[in-house]
Amino acid sequence: MRLSILLAILLAIASFASAEPTSPLAFERGSWAKLRASHDGQPTVIHFWGFTCGPCLVELPHWGKLRRERPDLKLVLIAADPLPQDPDRVAATLDKAGLSGSESWSFTDRFYERLRYEIDPAWAGELPRTVMIDAKGEETVLPGVADLAQVRAWLDAQRNSRP
Repeated sequence: MRLSILLAILLAIASFASAEPTSPLAFERGSWAKLRASHDGQPTVIHFWGFTCGPCLVELPHWGKLRRERPDLKLVLIAADPLPQDPDRVAATLDKAGLSGSESWSFTDRFYERLRYEIDPAWAGELPRTVMIDAKGEETVLPGVADLAQVRAWLDAQRNSRP
């Protein structure tokens, strides 16, 4: 009896430990190519956001809701603030928005213009920004707050185009 209680307590502690938000990966020079390669052939939605962007913070919980509704959504979140942010703060913000467990990255280079240029030489850095990449690698860019109905329609089109 005591052993089963002890095991139950240990399992509870382990579940709380694993509930900690995961720190974002460091987005630095070359990360865009690595990210693209790791999702090659898979329809993926990449959403750029930042703490310095009020609409971004309002929008994040909507992305959390969409992720819960659509298990087919491969969502990558990138905190693209001009100054590197505390990874724990990024993780906690994503967790609060219902996005813990999503692949997340955070700009770590103070010369963030270089990172933006690797992503898209024409991108001036406005946030939020969403890039939808289909299985062929073709990009659809949604500048500003994303119309999630458009994202849903894109996901449906991706699902329907699979052989």
